[in-house]
Amino acid sequence: MMTKREQFYRYLGLPSFNPLELDIVKAEGVYLWDRDGKEYIDLVAGITVSNIGHRHPAVLDAIRKQLDQYLHLNVYGEFIQAPQVQLAVKLVSLLPSPLEAVYFVNSGSEAMEGALKLAKRFTGRTEIISFRNAYHGSTHGSLSITGHESLKNAFRPLLPDVAMATFNNGRDLEMISSRTACVVIELVQAEAGIVRAEENYIRELKKICDREGVLIILDDVQMGMGRTGKLFSFEHYDFVPDILVLAKALGAGMPLGAFIASRNVMDTLASKPELGHITTFGGHPVSCAAAMAGLEVLTEGELIAEAEMKGRIFSEKLAGHPAVSAVRRVGLALGIDLSQVGKRNDFQQFSLEEGFVIDWYMFRPATFRLAPPLTITMEEIDKAINKVLAALDRLL
Repeated sequence: MMTKREQFYRYLGLPSFNPLELDIVKAEGVYLWDRDGKEYIDLVAGITVSNIGHRHPAVLDAIRKQLDQYLHLNVYGEFIQAPQVQLAVKLVSLLPSPLEAVYFVNSGSEAMEGALKLAKRFTGRTEIISFRNAYHGSTHGSLSITGHESLKNAFRPLLPDVAMATFNNGRDLEMISSRTACVVIELVQAEAGIVRAEENYIRELKKICDREGVLIILDDVQMGMGRTGKLFSFEHYDFVPDILVLAKALGAGMPLGAFIASRNVMDTLASKPELGHITTFGGHPVSCAAAMAGLEVLTEGELIAEAEMKGRIFSEKLAGHPAVSAVRRVGLALGIDLSQVGKRNDFQQFSLEEGFVIDWYMFRPATFRLAPPLTITMEEIDKAINKVLAALDRLL
């Protein structure tokens, strides 16, 4: 009889042949437990999904209540479903004008696809500008604007009329013209290893886009929902995007994405043609109920306000280690460069042996990701830091 590991490789389609192979049987708060009872601290929050920790009681309660009412009813947008309406109202109440119309989907990639279609439909233009070392998803459209050739070449031809700019390079802003539909940007490039946009650069970007009638799409999939110390990353800047893309932590552990725009812009998807963007399961009522509970946890407590302080503690404790060459940080999201690129696999193994989970940034191969749940306590931070330092010591 096949073991579960053998079945894993035999029957699942996999994104790589080098998974962590952890057989997790339980998750709670910042902790994961495998089948042998070993405990791990999740220092990546399921890749910035579990911002309020795994299985938060408020989220579980909201899911149970929705299960007693209904699951899927009809394709998105046909029936008035209370969880969708309530979540949209809550999100808009937390956003500045003119972000007032929320379109729910299933994931970040799908949200980006919808945002790209919306920008092209509203402007009547075709050119899209995005940035090198940005990651926006794996579907054809979102992959087309992802800024690293290593992921793209095997799948060409991709979406035409996409131009790549260099992040924080003011000269490249001259690429923006009256034929540009949109500029797609992260204010913190996550997969580049936590690289923040300069304020003057964003100011100039906004000025040029306003002048040329170009929409700005902000990908806040990884850095939204409190990760940066603000609910949305653009709150650190004097800037409001035309289209905001959310996912990951939005669903509080359930699959959910959204793109948000003004009513004037959003309504262009509803005609010429009708059903310009449709989804069967987008805004699933259970996901929306979970998201509503998660959003209330984030906004009614001190979790977001504490993200900066908690991130700073990690940074200060780890930056001076001789196995670390640099630390970049925004809020409770850190990119930590190992001094020796060749030690990456060793560090991965040591991290699991010491009892914590990390991940690597796609476009910075010797940089590991620390983005624990925002709910992590001071005691858990101390425990995690000691484990990370122990693994780093073993590299020496």
